[in-house]
Amino acid sequence: MSTAVATPSPGTVLTVPEEDRRARTDAAVRTVATVLLWAGLALVTWWWASGGGVADLTAWDTGLTSLGRLTGLLASDLLLVQVLLMSRLPVLERAFGQDRLVRLHRVTGLTSFDLLVGHVVLVTWGYAAGELSRTPATLWELTTQYPGMLLAVAGTACLVLVVVTSVRAARRRLRYQSWHLIHLYAYLGVGLALPHQLWTGQEFLSSPAATVYWWSLWTAAAGAVLVWRVALPVVRSARHGLRVTTVVPEGDGVVSVYLSGRHLDRLPVEAGQFLTWRFLAGPGWTRAHPYSLSAAPDGRSLRITVKDSGDGSAAVARLRPGTRALVEGPHGRLSARARTRRRVLLVGAGVGVAPLRALAEALPYAPGEAALLYRHTGRPLFERELAVLARERGLQVLLLPGHRRSPDSWLGEGVPPVPDAAVLAAWVPDLADRDVYVCGPEGWAAGVRRSAEAAGLPAGRCHVESFGW
Repeated sequence: MSTAVATPSPGTVLTVPEEDRRARTDAAVRTVATVLLWAGLALVTWWWASGGGVADLTAWDTGLTSLGRLTGLLASDLLLVQVLLMSRLPVLERAFGQDRLVRLHRVTGLTSFDLLVGHVVLVTWGYAAGELSRTPATLWELTTQYPGMLLAVAGTACLVLVVVTSVRAARRRLRYQSWHLIHLYAYLGVGLALPHQLWTGQEFLSSPAATVYWWSLWTAAAGAVLVWRVALPVVRSARHGLRVTTVVPEGDGVVSVYLSGRHLDRLPVEAGQFLTWRFLAGPGWTRAHPYSLSAAPDGRSLRITVKDSGDGSAAVARLRPGTRALVEGPHGRLSARARTRRRVLLVGAGVGVAPLRALAEALPYAPGEAALLYRHTGRPLFERELAVLARERGLQVLLLPGHRRSPDSWLGEGVPPVPDAAVLAAWVPDLADRDVYVCGPEGWAAGVRRSAEAAGLPAGRCHVESFGW
């Protein structure tokens, strides 16, 4: 196994035409999605303005109510966009990738929640004739006497719960499964708001165009969730009948699970992607776990590699042959789809090397065109397999043993005390001519991205999948 990254001949060479075509398609999807988002917000704002929203701003009480209507409209629009972003729509997943969608989901969700709070405060204050002292009584009156308001209050409570548990400090205290279950209340919160909009939202039914727009957005959001998060996983799990064939210890609390099934050549999964797994092995089978493939799919079997991280993953090591698996996915853009250059650099930490090992097996490259930087503690995973890839495919491997040299560095112990970006540039002088794939803990992966960009890598060619949620 090589312990240094050699420098291949310079030059930028695009990958095969299919990958180039997919890159252009994904870029077009991102552009169209951005335009549609802002166009929708502009449209509902225009309907508010044309319906007297601007004219109502001339008085204090009607101005508060008018601004409350506007914030409510924008909040509703962004809430539905938020649902679409995380509905597992393949066209969005392929174009944005899971990490970027999660970031957009967080920004959109927090913005819509802030607007929702503004809607409640402004409308209540306006109905109280602009008098703060009357606001509590007015809020109670609106809640108990206006149609759909009790449901809206319940929906708001669900959204508050989701937002509070999404704060980073709260997420650290929750298991992934608990957080995931709580997060599902966002769908209930959005759904409970619909009757309120129908019965009391004048902009919802102010014109045929507005009615068509809102119903279309609601239908798209609900349909996307039902099709891609419910129906498709059920159909795929039934069609492929995945079952555990063997569980192999890899050391340091890590195991690899091999699975077989029917017609796996028709499962549209690529090396580097992950699926959400549920193993029917007794209590707790309803809890979903996202695990990446650690070997390139061959149409006959799949392999995932799992580390015991204290969130129920320890049960994976006890799976018996024949255990049925339900899957949702595939997900993620850490695959050949994101590739734009012939040369690639793979950077992983711990069990994050699993999808990178699959990529190193599946990607087409000549000797010297692919390199792997792998930071690990204890014995490195897939040591023999990486040695075979180095020998037979020309993969260049640099092992970085030990813990991080400092909290601000993604490099291991023993690396000279120079900036991370300078070390990376010295190891991979042609970094700017490569695509970089990164997988590891969230903070660590962010550090790799910063170093790569500081060393000259264009931002669009760093493809990250982190363990954060």
